[in-house]
Amino acid sequence: QVQLVESGGGLVQAGGSLRLSCAASGINFNSYAMAWYRQAPGKQRELVATITKVGSTNYADSVKGRFTISRDNAKNTVYLQMNSLKPEDTAVYYCNANAFILTILIYWGQGTQVTVSS
Repeated sequence: QVQLVESGGGLVQAGGSLRLSCAASGINFNSYAMAWYRQAPGKQRELVATITKVGSTNYADSVKGRFTISRDNAKNTVYLQMNSLKPEDTAVYYCNANAFILTILIYWGQGTQVTVSS
């Protein structure tokens, strides 16, 4: 059974920092690219950051220079370090695992709430 379990969300003041974690189980973590998405109330889910199997990263323009995605393959965990948080970063953050192994495989976590107060 595949599980992606996010943690680390919470309430923080503008300018503050949070680090999200996503622990994966039930998959060969090393074979998956990982990503963080977010969804604010009334808005579509959007891609925040991605990291490939070999550690190449990519970011949405809105978070470049403030957020850092990383992975620890030994711990089957992906992280999102979020600095200089803004109220517009308020959203539910979701972990995503994706791979092409004979077919496209996509898994989602349950989400963790991040609220940034002004």
